Amino acid sequence: MSGEGGRVRVTSPQTRVALARRHRPAQHLLPLPSPESGADTEAARALFRRLRRLAARTLGLLCGLLLGLSGLLWLLPAPLSWVVLMVGSYPLLLLIAVCHVRAAERNEDRAP
Repeated sequence: MSGEGGRVRVTSPQTRVALARRHRPAQHLLPLPSPESGADTEAARALFRRLRRLAARTLGLLCGLLLGLSGLLWLLPAPLSWVVLMVGSYPLLLLIAVCHVRAAERNEDRAP
C-alpha cells in the first residue's frame, strides 16, 4: 500500500441520500412519481397486486400444509410421525418455495 491518504469511507449513493435525509419524515424518502409516468405507476401497481395475490396464495398453501401435517401427526404413532415430519414436510416446503419464486419471476417478466 502506498503512504498516500488514509482510510476512505465508501458508501453507495442511496446510503448517502438516506443519511442526508435522516431528519425528514419517512414518507418523504421516496420521490413522488411524475405526472407523465402515470402508465408506469399503474403498471407497477398492477404488478404489486399480482405479487400480493401470489403471496396470499402461497401463505394459504403453507398454512394448509402445516395444519394438515399437524393433524396427520396427531393421528400417527410417535415414531412414524417423526419420520413424516422429517422426510415429508421439508420437500413440500421446498417445492412451495420454488414454485412461489418461479411464479413471482414470471409475473415480473410479464410486466411492461
